[in-house]
Amino acid sequence: MKDPRFAPDSTQTLLGGLARLRDLAHNLWWSWKPEARVLFRDLDSTLWHLTRHNPVRMLHEIKPQRLMALADDPAFMRRYSGVLKMFDEYIGAEDSWFVSKYPRWKDTTIAYFSAEFGLHSSIPIYSGGLGILAGDHCKEASDLGVPLVGLGFMYPQGYFRQRLNGEGWQEAEYEFFNRQESPIAQARTPAGPPCVVSVDVGPRVVQVAVWQVWVGRVPLFLLDTDLPENDPADRELSARLYGGDQEVRIRQEIVLGIGGVRTLRLLGLRPAVWHANEGHSAFQSLERIREFVEAGHDFDAAAKIVQESTVFTTHTPVPAGHDVFGHDLMDRYFHNYWPKLGLDRERFLALGSVEGSHRAGFNMTALALRQSTHANAVSREHGRVSRQMWQALWPETPEDRIPIRTVTNGIHAPTWVAGEFHHLYCKYLGPDWVSRADDPALWHRVSEIPDHEIWAIRLELKRKLRRLMRERARARWMRHPDEWQQVLAEGVLLDPEALTIGFARRFATYKRATLVFSSLERLKRLLLDRWRPVQIVFAGKAHPADDPGREFIHQVYRHCKDHALGGRIAFLEDYDMHVAKHLVQGVDVWLNTPRQPLEACGTSGQKAALNGVANLSILDGWWREGYDGANGWAIPSLNELQDPHTQDAHDADHIYRIIESHIVPLYYERDRDGVPRGWVEVVKDAIRTTVPQFCARRMVKEYVDLMYAPAGSHDGGEP
Repeated sequence: MKDPRFAPDSTQTLLGGLARLRDLAHNLWWSWKPEARVLFRDLDSTLWHLTRHNPVRMLHEIKPQRLMALADDPAFMRRYSGVLKMFDEYIGAEDSWFVSKYPRWKDTTIAYFSAEFGLHSSIPIYSGGLGILAGDHCKEASDLGVPLVGLGFMYPQGYFRQRLNGEGWQEAEYEFFNRQESPIAQARTPAGPPCVVSVDVGPRVVQVAVWQVWVGRVPLFLLDTDLPENDPADRELSARLYGGDQEVRIRQEIVLGIGGVRTLRLLGLRPAVWHANEGHSAFQSLERIREFVEAGHDFDAAAKIVQESTVFTTHTPVPAGHDVFGHDLMDRYFHNYWPKLGLDRERFLALGSVEGSHRAGFNMTALALRQSTHANAVSREHGRVSRQMWQALWPETPEDRIPIRTVTNGIHAPTWVAGEFHHLYCKYLGPDWVSRADDPALWHRVSEIPDHEIWAIRLELKRKLRRLMRERARARWMRHPDEWQQVLAEGVLLDPEALTIGFARRFATYKRATLVFSSLERLKRLLLDRWRPVQIVFAGKAHPADDPGREFIHQVYRHCKDHALGGRIAFLEDYDMHVAKHLVQGVDVWLNTPRQPLEACGTSGQKAALNGVANLSILDGWWREGYDGANGWAIPSLNELQDPHTQDAHDADHIYRIIESHIVPLYYERDRDGVPRGWVEVVKDAIRTTVPQFCARRMVKEYVDLMYAPAGSHDGGEP
């Protein structure tokens, strides 16, 4: 029987005169182009909603009669032709920023490896910030014409779906997502056959299929071990994102790093620059060294070539966030590999060693730092922490000279901006605002936007968030009519006019989701104020193996169901990109409470500011360099880091003070027209100062100028 995963798409013949809708649906360009999104929505607005904005699935389910009617509609066909013209011009453009600045490099390739990519909710191969950043990086590289090629995992079961049981405990549910309903196709070699590579993973050879997703002009290749010819245990290797124990993890990272290099070779690509986004793919450098050694170089010469053409980005100052594999695992999986590098065991293991580390073993971040000349952290504060954290690798170098520079993360503005704000920016900043998003002078014109127009949009986006929460609660009640308390916990009692604070992120304990509950009596006074009420919406997942994180979700959920808090605490289940967009657009204040200095960057607050949402955050990550005293609120730092209990008490007290004394009065002080002029001024400052400094356009340009250009000046292609 033919494997259904390789069956041709049957929608092509059904589309008739609208056949190129399939081309649009199978390139994620549509997801950040408003005209394309509206075109798909207008095919069938109800189906658009039911498929969660997935045009590939829509084209499978839409009725042929509807397509025939649209094909006979001159107005729709004009819009269809217009979107196709924009798409073709975008894909075929030869005057991009990259080509104009680096004309001699237009035929080069930059390989970008990441364990996860957050592109759209229809491709659930991401868990959180790292993946969303990688997705935004690819989208902006496409917009700028950067010749990027992405490399990651397919994850047939994706990341888990979150469900909270009656007691508020997170339960993880995995399900296969249907590739036929996603913009995914088989990758093929230049000669035509499907791309399948072989990788030695311990005692067995694993076959790896390769899939392809188009992200505008950027191809993303995804590795998949779920093939019939593989051992059952190997078929499960790529099944889930961040699943399994240390042994599963090292096997995954062998496939990603070593298999990723072999994939690009089989596809006929010769990258001049190799970018490892976190340490998960660091084995790529070993495979490239092996190639050069096999071609006749000794290890040191081969390593130097690889180092000079490698870029590495570290994303976490949390020690537990760096993969460290025991030497027994390294012996098991690499005892036949290190001789191919011209090394003995001791010298091989030294590549991943960290002097004085309490976590003995082979450290993947240490390997990546050693094998890359060009390394960066993702905010200025994270850069300082990272140089301190990894000084043991350069014991003779002063801390401020450690070769880890900073490229602060940014967001892909077209992906995250609400349609209402997009139209507002087009009206007052110009229709080309997206291509000028990193120009501070452009954003000074935000002050010219009438206050009442911004305020009207803010109210509409709050109503949209509430509608989403109400519909999700309704759906849950219909599925489980006895779970009325859980329905209440999902926000059906929220007031669309009340000051709404949002907290949505991964539920790692250092992010301190429960900090706002430190003084329940003080919190109650804020929530239950008859004239100036406050409400808080939470969302986020804990890793299934993170019991303390799951406990935090349980605590938050318990407060959601506490009748004494009046239904003003809500938890949105199963946080993903679709929910995230509603949250960063639909709350009034974005709360961020990481334990300093453990936040690397934290881009969700940047997305919120793009949509006129003010930040209330610890001075860590991006907010330390983004806060200017007028564009939001900062929770002040202690002069010296104290014990966790003291730090928590200090930070919680200041959260309450700021909300009580500054945020609530400013939000509820209205003029005769019902507009809070002082509040809108903060909103304007947040937009004006945040967007140009923390957009992905600025970020990717910095990667090109500061990291890719120096790395690409060396020959990092095939030996």
